[in-house]
Amino acid sequence: MKKIIIILSSIIVIIFIILMIFLFNTNSKDKDKDIKEVKENETKEEITKEEDNEFSKLSYYKEENLDRYKAYQINNSDLSIEDIVTKVNLNLDKEPYTDTIPSTNLNTNYLLVNKFNYLDSSYIPNNLELLDNSYSKSGIYLVKEAKDNLERLIDQAKNDGMNIRVASAYRSYTYQENLYKNYVKNDGVENADTYSARPGYSEHQTGLVVDVTRAFDDFNNFENTDEYNWMLENAANYGFILRYPKDKEDITTYSFEAWHYRYVGVELAQKIKASNLTFDEYYVRYLESDNN
Repeated sequence: MKKIIIILSSIIVIIFIILMIFLFNTNSKDKDKDIKEVKENETKEEITKEEDNEFSKLSYYKEENLDRYKAYQINNSDLSIEDIVTKVNLNLDKEPYTDTIPSTNLNTNYLLVNKFNYLDSSYIPNNLELLDNSYSKSGIYLVKEAKDNLERLIDQAKNDGMNIRVASAYRSYTYQENLYKNYVKNDGVENADTYSARPGYSEHQTGLVVDVTRAFDDFNNFENTDEYNWMLENAANYGFILRYPKDKEDITTYSFEAWHYRYVGVELAQKIKASNLTFDEYYVRYLESDNN
């Protein structure tokens, strides 16, 4: 009898062990299945989220700006996806002169300066050279590469019967500070900000900018001259672009300035002209990721 009990006990133990093994394997399979299902669901959610995120298809999309893209789109439903991403990347969903950052790519032709990217008060561009009085009034400086190409531009314009002269080029931080203060005194901050940069935010401090006129004419009349049309047609061949074009005030944040030309180099100027984009737009779409 005792032997039978031992045998039965052994059988029960074996059955229990087999049962436990079976249950363990079943639970493991169920657990693996659950993990697999969770991963599959997460993948599906990521795919769905990616499909819903139409902004991410653009090469200049920034993941950290996604919520801002969506918020800006709600208030600007008439804009294309390209324009929404471009404007947010330019911080145009914010008030000018807020969340500003130091300009990068100093002493290069693609240096970006606007109401969100500033130059330090001590910044002076390399290779500034004095323009000859035959091209400008006295005391006008420009970065050498820009100066050399500007002289070629003015010489060719003269050969074509045009009379282009430089009214302003490089301005120091202090010069711009005094100029802006005078504009504010006369017109108030709101109006001054539409046509004048605050100190540190002026492209003139880059040494890559010229304000041009016809001979000794008032630059405010430049739009109504043959010289203006000549510049629109030919400036890019010498590396200059119209920096604040008409009907682009929402991008540049400045009023149209027919006389304000920025040097970016011949190749880049021709690309920007062909794109029909402002320098700001072209910068965030094609230059920022390559040069920062």
